[in-house]
Amino acid sequence: MFGEGGGKSMTYPMTQQGRAGEALALSGISSFIGAFFATCGLVLLAPQLVKIALLFGPAEYFVLYVMAFATLGGISAGNQAKSVFAATIGLAIAMVHTHGANRVEPYGDRIKVGGTNANALFTVDRVAPAMALMDGDNGLGPAVGMHALKTAMEMAEETGMAGVFVRGSNHFGPIAPYAYIAAQEGFASFICSNATTTIAPTGGKEARLGNNPLGFGFPTPGADPVILDMAMSVAARAKIRNAAAAKEPIPEGWATDAEGRPTTDPNTALQGFLLPMGGYKGYGLSLCVDLLAGVLSNAAYLTHVSSWVDAPDAAQNLGHSFILIDTKKMMPAQDLKSRMTDFEKILHETPASDPQVPVMLPGEREMRYLKNAISDGIYLPASLVEKLRLAT
Repeated sequence: MFGEGGGKSMTYPMTQQGRAGEALALSGISSFIGAFFATCGLVLLAPQLVKIALLFGPAEYFVLYVMAFATLGGISAGNQAKSVFAATIGLAIAMVHTHGANRVEPYGDRIKVGGTNANALFTVDRVAPAMALMDGDNGLGPAVGMHALKTAMEMAEETGMAGVFVRGSNHFGPIAPYAYIAAQEGFASFICSNATTTIAPTGGKEARLGNNPLGFGFPTPGADPVILDMAMSVAARAKIRNAAAAKEPIPEGWATDAEGRPTTDPNTALQGFLLPMGGYKGYGLSLCVDLLAGVLSNAAYLTHVSSWVDAPDAAQNLGHSFILIDTKKMMPAQDLKSRMTDFEKILHETPASDPQVPVMLPGEREMRYLKNAISDGIYLPASLVEKLRLAT
């Protein structure tokens, strides 16, 4: 496992001398082995981190770390800024712009105004051999989530299955990076979180439920995992904000106005609420996620959750659930690979209704984007680059 060892041997002495910036730059250029995020002198201001990241150049110098190994190195070192940096830049590489680098600025803003604790002390209470309760101390959501993931992986390796239930957290980004990391280590996963209220219950005209994400991850030894990462609405609220910023309409069926009437105006939609996928079925799924991640985790739930965007100075007290299965205890890796390969082959060989659009598995498109980033570099929208320049 790549981790802190490489960072100590190559950049830690420079960091001790107060040369953290040089250490980070040198590591990004010359190190393909070791945690080049291991520069303890990095400031916690997220826009500054992004500014440094944009200077690196070729994506291949850090693409491996952002999705797995460096992230684990970051949480093992207890460096929250490093964990968030790895996750958000990784999402930018994977082309998830609604949850990637454009999320770094709000994380920094919340720290500045006291809504998020940049020096949180995580506590884990192992209440049963395969179950733990974690308090994130109002820490950075991605750092809280990655610490919970690491805890769940360690427990599942010992007991075969494990569940970690988190309270006292904040917006922790999408689920795919967590599921990816777990899958790389041979764990199948079910991960979910509650969120700020943006969805009305079926039949209602006021938001009482969050667009609560849930996800699954299944490892394929020696190949890409199968990862499903989804929220409960037809479209993410971030996509509506992006449409508003671009002054573009949104598709019908995404959202309604404040009175529950369908709209294609993103600004009007931002004053209304999102529509759940599948109608009452999406409502039911969102409700169950909040029960699991919010109520059972002793976190805030429903309207008790404060807004990540509209109330940046308030702790969200979000809840997350991480449930992992150690597949290595179920069958040899080669057997799992054979079964997963056959499973995927059956789906891939489905005749496509459009020959130009073959059948794909969940997460397959993102894995292709990730590989393209290795060879072609990272694409960031011009509007996002300008925002980052203004912020720095």
